[in-house]
Amino acid sequence: MFEADIYWEGQSGKEYGYWIHRVASSFLNKPGNYIYAKKVGDNEWLALYIGQTENLEECGADNEQHQCARRNGATHVHIHTAPRGEATRTEEQRDLIAKWSPPCNL
Repeated sequence: MFEADIYWEGQSGKEYGYWIHRVASSFLNKPGNYIYAKKVGDNEWLALYIGQTENLEECGADNEQHQCARRNGATHVHIHTAPRGEATRTEEQRDLIAKWSPPCNL
């Protein structure tokens, strides 16, 4: 398995590994979690939107939350596949939102 580019810590203290991609990147049709983020320093990121999906191909879809992330300066999408089901993805999403309070999730 490949080492993650970054680890995001949730409110629970659990860490989740993600790979970093430019906003305009394409992804495979796989279930996963993703974070629209803005680089604010060396290895420093600001989470703008945290989501989960059955199909990572759609994480770049033009919807309200993604538009909000882009308006707020999103430069990258952090992703990882999560094949263990929607409940697991949703719990991770909630854990990360609780810690980072991204503006486009409010």
